[in-house]
This record gives sequence, structure tokens and C-alpha cells, in this order.
Amino acid sequence: MPVRIVVGAQYGDEGKGKMVDYLSQQADLIVRFQGGDNAGHTVVNAQGAFKLHLIPCGIFEPQCSVLIGTGTVVNPNELLKEMSQLADAGVDLSRLYVSEKAVILMPYHVEKDQLSEAGKSSIGTTKRGIGPAYADKALRLAFRFEDLLDEGSWAERIDRVLPLINAPLVAMGGTPVEAKEIIDWFREWQKHLAPRIVHPLALVHRALEEKKSLVFEGQLGAMKDLDWGIYPYVTSSHPVAAYACVSSGIPIRAVTDILGVAKAFSSAVGAGPFPTEMDEEFAAQFRGTGREVDDEFGARTGRARRLGWLDLPVLRHAALVNGFTELAVLKMDKLDDFECIQVCEGYELDGVRLQWLPKTSDLWRVKPIYRSMPGWKTSTRNIRKISDLPAEARAYLRVIEQAVGVPVRYVGVGPEREQLAI
Repeated sequence: MPVRIVVGAQYGDEGKGKMVDYLSQQADLIVRFQGGDNAGHTVVNAQGAFKLHLIPCGIFEPQCSVLIGTGTVVNPNELLKEMSQLADAGVDLSRLYVSEKAVILMPYHVEKDQLSEAGKSSIGTTKRGIGPAYADKALRLAFRFEDLLDEGSWAERIDRVLPLINAPLVAMGGTPVEAKEIIDWFREWQKHLAPRIVHPLALVHRALEEKKSLVFEGQLGAMKDLDWGIYPYVTSSHPVAAYACVSSGIPIRAVTDILGVAKAFSSAVGAGPFPTEMDEEFAAQFRGTGREVDDEFGARTGRARRLGWLDLPVLRHAALVNGFTELAVLKMDKLDDFECIQVCEGYELDGVRLQWLPKTSDLWRVKPIYRSMPGWKTSTRNIRKISDLPAEARAYLRVIEQAVGVPVRYVGVGPEREQLAI
């Protein structure tokens, strides 16, 4: 059975939630493999419209188990809030599990993030505590969900790490944390989450041995990867395909497919270079007002997304780093009304055409090389086969395939699950 990794091919917000929700209909296990509640996956299906931040998108399918995996940092308060919202909507949560090795994102991580973003070093994070939580993981100061199951060790461990947690917090102008606070948090989280905490290798490898269908769900996109993105305007984990194997403890040879998800144009939230960014007046034409589920506003922050034309150098970079075997190009319908569409085919820097994505400081200065393509000026929202798309839309997809060297298998023509051309 397939073992598929679904990752973003741009800056995030590409529509991974839609694709994981679609694929979950035939899946047995969905694993969220990195990140925290700093991004949202939007799902629109028969049960309603949902913005998920931690819980994998397969939660809506009765045959599908979902795991918040080892590579994530999880704010238990946000997880409980999301669980409550889904339960109120009638969603069955009995198949939701959390890796015992996932890092607990603590309230003081959120405070550290907010204090950092209030200063001159702001890079436009969501202020959800993601960076400080991953930093504590690297410093071996973090608590993991397995700690919630071992109450006897709490006092000793907390006393040992608390000075190292409080020193930078106080230096930033924050409020020091007391041991009793942490113990109170742990007891509350233990009460609600202990039955869901599992050994991740047991769950994942059992599924592999039983030839089950697995989907690994990434968050954000390649341009936000800690190593391969627009550093320092990046997230604190690795939203690339290889990290699904690292954080889930599965061999690379087990993977059968790597699906790269891209929009038919470009968007970004937060600071950093964005070579194909449109001027705001033009971008407003198809951003929407925020009233519709597929309007261009961040699912986590609600911030208006920066919009730009399709950037093929970014897609090529993402394909090289991830090893895509297939592409999903979503939100094609957003281009239905344009007479002329621009596609960035390359960059020029100081009069020289570049072969590779340059360093971040040079991305601010590159000159995009555009190709003009005719639009199709007709609605694609009811089309369900790629072969039935307008000739101009198919030509647009061929340009992507030729530039990236990866076939387009799915085309999104609306926000709902069934609005896919295949």
C-alpha cells in the first residue's frame, strides 16, 4: 500500500489540508510530522469547513487513525481547544493519538516568542511559541508528552531545568515561572490527554507491517525550511519530505510517493524576500475579503497574504530538495478571470541569469524574468478531469511540468474536497 508524504512546494498556505483530506478517504493512518499550531490546514468537506492547526486532516474519516508525531511541538491548551471544536461539530476523536516523544509547547514558550517579536529582531512569526519550543528541544530543556505519564519524576526534572528556562525569560522582560505552575499544568493535561499518548514506532511500524496506507502531513513549505528556506525568515523545523522519515522513524525506502502541493500563483505570510510579489492594488483583485473560506488570508493568523505570480525557480528548488514524484496545483480557479497571466521563469541578478536559488540577501535584489501567458476567461470550478480544462489552463500546467520535471496529478478548482480535476 502507498506511503505518501505531502509537503508544501512554496511558502506554505498551498492547500495541503485539502489534499490530505482528499487522500485520507483511502488512508489508514495520517501522521503530522513537524511544526506546531503556527499554521492552519483548511478542510472543506461534507462535515463542514474546518481550520486545523494540530490535528491531522484524516480525523474526518472513520477508518483513519491520526497521529500528532514526534517532530511536532504541541501546545496542549491549543490541542484541547481544537479537540473541543471538532467534538462540538460531531467529529469522532477516538482515533486521535499523540507521540510520547512530541515536545510540549509550554506557556512560557509563547511568552518568549511574543517578547522576541516585540523587539527589533522580529521576523514576522505567528507568536505561538514555536521557535522557543524547538530551541528548548535542542538545548535538552524541553518536556515531552511521555513526561506527563511519569508524575514521580516531575519535581526533580523541573527543579533541574527551571533556572535555565527562567534566566532568558527574565532577561527578555518576562515573568519567571514557578515549579508549582508547571506541575499544575501537567496534572491538567495528564487528565485529558494521557489515554492518547502512544509509542509512535509501535503505531507507525505496525501499520507498515500490515501494508496499510499511510500519509505523512507536512506544515508550511520548502521556502520556510530551517535549512533550505529564506533564512532567517523561516520556521524552526523542517517542512521537507526527508524529515517525515527522520521524525517518524521510518526507513526512506518505505516511501512510495512524495506529493508537492503548490498554488497556481504564489503567496506568503510574514516577512522576508518575495521576488514575484504583486503590488497591493493588483493583489487585492483576487485576495477576497476574508468572508470566503478560500480567500487569501492566513488560516492561523488571519493576516492578509502577500500575493505574487507563480515562481518557477521556487518550485524547481522545492522539487530538488523534496524529490517530488507528483504535483498538486491548487486554486487554479482563482485565475479564471485574468486575460493575461505572468509566470516567473527565472531570476537575473546584476545582469546575470541565475541557475540556482540565491542566498536570502540576494533574493531581495533579484529581477524576475517573466513570461506572459493567455488566461482562459471561463470558470473551471465544475471541471473534474484535467483533460477537460481549457486549452490555456492545460498549457499553463505544461509549463509547470516542463520547468519542474514532475507531472501534475491534481488540479484544485475550488475549496471543497470534490473540487479537484484529476
